Amino acid sequence: MNHPKFCTYVLYSLKDEEFYIGYTTDFDRRMSEHEQGKSKSTAPRRPFVPLLCEYYFSEKDSLRREDYFKTNAGKRTLRLMLKESLLEVKRAKS
Repeated sequence: MNHPKFCTYVLYSLKDEEFYIGYTTDFDRRMSEHEQGKSKSTAPRRPFVPLLCEYYFSEKDSLRREDYFKTNAGKRTLRLMLKESLLEVKRAKS
């Protein structure tokens, strides 16, 4: 069986301390685009730290997860899931 190719990802902005949630089939390329400021929605919010990348076989599953993470409930879930990681990132920033 092939590897899953659809990725839902969560970045954390060190500038505004908020999440950016996205979807891609090429995480490395997409991360590079964010880092280089090639995305209008994220360029002013750089730099970013990648916190989470979930891979799915189904594009619909990946997009559904992205949509969920963008809700208030999804963001609360992320803050609980990534509590220790967020503390580490904030500690390293200081």
